[in-house]
Amino acid sequence: MQWETVIGLEVHVQLATRSKIFSGASTAFGAEPNTQACAVDLGLPGVLPVLNESAVAMAVQFGLAIHAEIPEVSVFDRKNYFYPDLPKGYQTSQMYHPIVGAGEVEITLDDGSTKRIRVHHAHLEEDAGKSLHEDFHGMTGVDLNRAGTPLLEIVSEPDLRSAKEAAAYLKAIHSIVTYLGISDGNMAEGSMRCDVNVSVRPLGQEAYGTRAEIKNVNSFRFVERAIAFEVERQVELIEDGGKVVQETRLFDPDRDETRSMRTKEEANDYRYFPCPDLLPVVLDQAYVDHLRSNLPELPAEKRARFEQELGLSAYDASVLSATREMADYFEEAKNVCGDAKQAANWVQGELSGALNREGLPIVDSPVSARQLGELIARVMDDTINGKAAKQVFQALWNGQGARADDIIEAQGLKQVTDSGAIEAMIDQVIAESPGQVAQYRDAEPDKRGKMIGYFVGQVMKASRGTANPQQVNQLLKEKLDALC
Repeated sequence: MQWETVIGLEVHVQLATRSKIFSGASTAFGAEPNTQACAVDLGLPGVLPVLNESAVAMAVQFGLAIHAEIPEVSVFDRKNYFYPDLPKGYQTSQMYHPIVGAGEVEITLDDGSTKRIRVHHAHLEEDAGKSLHEDFHGMTGVDLNRAGTPLLEIVSEPDLRSAKEAAAYLKAIHSIVTYLGISDGNMAEGSMRCDVNVSVRPLGQEAYGTRAEIKNVNSFRFVERAIAFEVERQVELIEDGGKVVQETRLFDPDRDETRSMRTKEEANDYRYFPCPDLLPVVLDQAYVDHLRSNLPELPAEKRARFEQELGLSAYDASVLSATREMADYFEEAKNVCGDAKQAANWVQGELSGALNREGLPIVDSPVSARQLGELIARVMDDTINGKAAKQVFQALWNGQGARADDIIEAQGLKQVTDSGAIEAMIDQVIAESPGQVAQYRDAEPDKRGKMIGYFVGQVMKASRGTANPQQVNQLLKEKLDALC
């Protein structure tokens, strides 16, 4: 039997506010446990929450970015359940009237095709604390610093059909929230994580299968691996005569498997009811229009501009617009050197290779966008050749100079374009290579092209790599052919 995978994602994005959603406590990452949780976060008697307006604005910005409906009124609810790191015994969330309605996100697949994924809604809520399974003499500690941090939970429709599509969707969400500046998207620090709902059904069947929810997956790669395992588990279970149980599971990256945590609660188990301490949020159209007018250029718009105005391929445009930092770096380098294609090649090639080897994000690149643009310009005006350019790049990377021009001068890498000087080197190489000249002269004309490489190599060696390769090839062919 052939099976179809059905996937929906619930993406939790920590919003980049300086204080929490209902209190003035700091949201800074990395503080000592329980040093950033105030009485409001703990729900102590006599305290009242006050809604953080910045969190509202960020949620609306996201909604506008995905062309979603922005309801005039949204309402906070209490989601009641017991968990050790939930200090109040309930989570303030939005169940029935979320701040962002239906929208859509376009994803780009490996073959360059695109697909639109529907977003059911996005709602604001507070984060819970964090259980620490560390060296507590066999016990678990609870850090409540994260309690009350504003979250935007983005709930997709079950439109995803593969692990690759799920990862592409997650990357698209990551790109949107970081372009907007509403989250740093740091998955390693928990700023963005997702719950993955997976089910399978016979190909052609309309009814959905029973789903399992994999909680708190915090990397693109882990999402793919968790889905791959879960799909295989469910198919094998059904084909062996068993039934998939609706449950919550966790993904263990060390063992590359999902494991059952608990049977899945239904919505009525949470006993949602409107939060009595918070008024409904009412957004007037002027407020929404103001936020709309201040949206930055978003990934899809930037990608389209890179293709249409700069003439980049769909692949190059997609890679270079994937993150705001990458796009900004590329555009600055392009503005300095004046050539979009050359800038794209260097950013995706030499620069990205060096960043990957060192495990560095582009914002920490030792070579600035201006430095790279100046280096590319020296290649384009024939000051240096490609081989020398790589030497200059490495020197810039190692901090051996502030500008490409300084390194070119200091290391004597300026390209020799004087035809007289190149001819003199060619004449010397020909004079010192009588055997190779004889072989060239005796070879069939259509085979001489491969034999010229020896002479080119000797001339480049004589020039210490500074001779213009195009001129060397042209003059060598003329002189050798004249001897035949």
